[in-house]
Amino acid sequence: MSRTEPDRPMVIGAGGLLGRALTLRLERAFPGTIAATRSEIDVTDPFRLETEVERLRPTVVINCAAWTDVDGCTRDPDRAMEVNAEGAANVARAAAAAGCRIIQVSTDFVFDGTSRTPYVESDAPNPIAEYGRSKLEGERRVAAATADHVIVRTAWLYGAGGRTFVDRIRSRAVAGEPLRVVTDQVGSPTWVEDLSEGILRLLHTTYRGIVHVTNRGACSRHALAEAVLQAIGLRGRVPLEATRTTPAPGVAERPAFAALDTTLYERLTSVTMRPWEEALRDYLASLATARRDGA
Repeated sequence: MSRTEPDRPMVIGAGGLLGRALTLRLERAFPGTIAATRSEIDVTDPFRLETEVERLRPTVVINCAAWTDVDGCTRDPDRAMEVNAEGAANVARAAAAAGCRIIQVSTDFVFDGTSRTPYVESDAPNPIAEYGRSKLEGERRVAAATADHVIVRTAWLYGAGGRTFVDRIRSRAVAGEPLRVVTDQVGSPTWVEDLSEGILRLLHTTYRGIVHVTNRGACSRHALAEAVLQAIGLRGRVPLEATRTTPAPGVAERPAFAALDTTLYERLTSVTMRPWEEALRDYLASLATARRDGA
């Protein structure tokens, strides 16, 4: 049975976009937090992984390690499976051997995008790209390895230090470059700070299984770009053209509609995730503040 107090969480993949934000959030709540980057623990090395988890004795392991290059996964599906599926299984087995819970971070890409309403946890996955297939297989292997698991599906992440859609739009807009953005991909933009807080709250629940955690609401890529321009004061000053997805060699198919429903998370934690628009404004404002403070 896992220990009930998450006083020594361990973040694997602590050098990534979510891993960095989550580690900082956990360290404030739990000074004993353990952070492991890829150079310290590689999820594809099961022997080193199990040795380190046994040595460090965490009370919960949170696996943020993944290969998230969607197009790269299409070009190299074997590597995608090695990292996102077998790597996740390795973490789960190490956590089980140490007698602790695993929280596995997954993705909206496990769905095919044909729904007309936000996906709930019980909806049948049907990934259409290698990235989603590898992440879904990771979910299945984690569940098979240990009953003491929580699978957190999230979507469209952005945050400080990342090279995400939001950051690319902001950078190009500031440089005065015209933008062409698709209207036929809809999802749930999520600030890693809010996702990190969501994971922290889940640590204090007894829930086991799948849960969706994103900022509330959904929008198209084009609407998200428009919101970025609005927040940084460049709406109407930088050209923003609406376009549609065009298939291209080596480019993975994206789900057309992959918004996630957060009702279960909110019921478990008694906390309502805030709207994506509010989170986006706060993120972009934090970047502006950081630039002023650094000047």
